[in-house]
Amino acid sequence: MFMRLHKYKPTVKIRAVTLPRASRPDWDRLYGVALRQEGHFTTQQAHDAGYSSQLLVKYMRSEKVLRIRRGIYRLKHFPPGQQEDLVAIWLWSDRAGVFSHETALMLHDLSDVLPARAHLTVPATWRERRLRVPEGVVLHYADVRKTERAWIGVVPVTSVARTLADCAADHLSPDLLSAAVDQALARGVVAKREVARVQRALRAAGAK
Repeated sequence: MFMRLHKYKPTVKIRAVTLPRASRPDWDRLYGVALRQEGHFTTQQAHDAGYSSQLLVKYMRSEKVLRIRRGIYRLKHFPPGQQEDLVAIWLWSDRAGVFSHETALMLHDLSDVLPARAHLTVPATWRERRLRVPEGVVLHYADVRKTERAWIGVVPVTSVARTLADCAADHLSPDLLSAAVDQALARGVVAKREVARVQRALRAAGAK
């Protein structure tokens, strides 16, 4: 289609430009992202799907979208999920964090104790950043290799071996740690050689 402009001479014809799909609101794309994150998405993910900040504000006013914390939103009518709180924390870390320590112990079902705070390990280089850490979150700064990661539900978590080692280094209660090690070995989710150092630390702690 062409548009004729009469204000200028000579007459100028301008061809209508079709914007790329990502430059226009694409609900299916945004919903697909939210579907993999228990109904949550970030400002950047919304932008990638063609949703501007102004449009997000409009959706919040109409209560189609809820603001969970700065830069993180949730589709209001998305079914509740078991890991919603953890998803929001993970998205806060720009999906760079990995749940670890006592939180990973819980996610691996190696402890019945519910940690009072969520433990998240972020890249070591983040130590230099000025971060406004969400309430109820404990950050650990370390690099977690791909081989030391697993997925439980929709969130990343440190492997069983890495989790037990981190808990030992963080001086978790020997009773809790010993029970977790025994359970992990009994279930066959970790090899003896992988927890040898942790077991030595437990024996040393018991000797004191």
